[in-house]
Amino acid sequence: MTKIFTVSILGCGSRGQDAYAKSMLELPDKFKIVSLCDNNQTRLNLAKQKCGVKDENCFLSVDEFFKEKRSDALVIATQDRDHVSMCIKALELGYDVLLEKPISPLEEELYALKEANEKYKRKVIVCHVLRYAPAFLKLKEIIDSGEIGKVVCIDWIEQVAYWHQAHSFVRGNWHSSEETSPMIMAKCCHDLDLLQFYAQSKCDTVYSVGSVAFFNKENQPEGASDRCQTCKYINDCVYSAERLYIKKRENDFDRVTPLTESQDEMRKQGWPFNVVDLNRPITDETMRNSYQNSDYGKCVFACDNDVVDNQTVLMKFENGITANLTMTGFTAFPGRKMTFHGTLGEVEMDEENDYIRISRYGKGTEMLSVKDVMKDAFREDFGHGGGDIMLVRDFYKALLGGEELGTTLDKSIESHLMALAAEKSRVSGVVCKVHDK
Repeated sequence: MTKIFTVSILGCGSRGQDAYAKSMLELPDKFKIVSLCDNNQTRLNLAKQKCGVKDENCFLSVDEFFKEKRSDALVIATQDRDHVSMCIKALELGYDVLLEKPISPLEEELYALKEANEKYKRKVIVCHVLRYAPAFLKLKEIIDSGEIGKVVCIDWIEQVAYWHQAHSFVRGNWHSSEETSPMIMAKCCHDLDLLQFYAQSKCDTVYSVGSVAFFNKENQPEGASDRCQTCKYINDCVYSAERLYIKKRENDFDRVTPLTESQDEMRKQGWPFNVVDLNRPITDETMRNSYQNSDYGKCVFACDNDVVDNQTVLMKFENGITANLTMTGFTAFPGRKMTFHGTLGEVEMDEENDYIRISRYGKGTEMLSVKDVMKDAFREDFGHGGGDIMLVRDFYKALLGGEELGTTLDKSIESHLMALAAEKSRVSGVVCKVHDK
């Protein structure tokens, strides 16, 4: 008989509720969600309804939640700065933990968690979900096969998309590096983790440049209001909250690939709209009221954001591979593009344009569809190209006592050290070593 593990969810926001809890509810033969904790009553109520958790097992207070161990495993999907303290407390109580990334923007906390994990000997898996996405695993398969020879250098672009930058990193939860994490960690710890995954080596040195090039007060149009609902540019500004949360929700004018009617309805009730508006179902009326009474209705040029909207990182790995990572908020579409340049050929993947191209020098080119590669594990309503639910499946294997197939805490910490070194380089303007110790 299949063992079913009990799970608690700490942090019932977009990731805790709509990614990990949702994936676990799809696997009732493996997981049973028995306890919830969130400091927002509305989010907690939504999660309670979805997960079928009893009132007495729903908590608004973290201190109350941690008074005793409530399940076999714990998902921690709170804000970045809370992750390590909560995870260490969970380890002390005997939980195995699925920990949302990033772990922490503080180096000392990374080592504190590593030490605690070694002491309590529990499972801690960090949610680097793209390691589990079929398309990214296919790239690893191609590289490891030797088809393109030895990888010499890597070009990588993280396309945030103009609306995602405005939503999450100007108006939203990750607008402040002091309150959460620097952009290179908040958005790109996925990318840095994958780069070391593909390079099969630790990163030695980094150099980085970047800035808040556009989303600042000096670029606010003359006569603009600090809130969209009272601004004369409300119908013309690309970043207007009315445009991004009402008009774009009604008709996704940036989408190239058409959706079915059911898929489109799911989109209208999903992310990012379900972060701005906690009402269910979401309507134009509830959405407009939500953005007008929150930071999501602020002018993007009048927020207190300080995370960069563009950054480039040059990396040299210990095995000699070099890599160039560019993160930009100024793209029409979200997604990643990457090219691996090898001694016998190159392989390129473009998520948005749906191709993996393998070029063997002097031997022709082969084209694969990203969607075809993902089809066995991907559903439109699961995030990160199927990576979310594949990570949760891997967590189950780890709970059974198997090896973590995707990543380990040590490897996750390594990518965070890369991010910290990159941010140090960006601020100081000098080349930085990833490991000072």
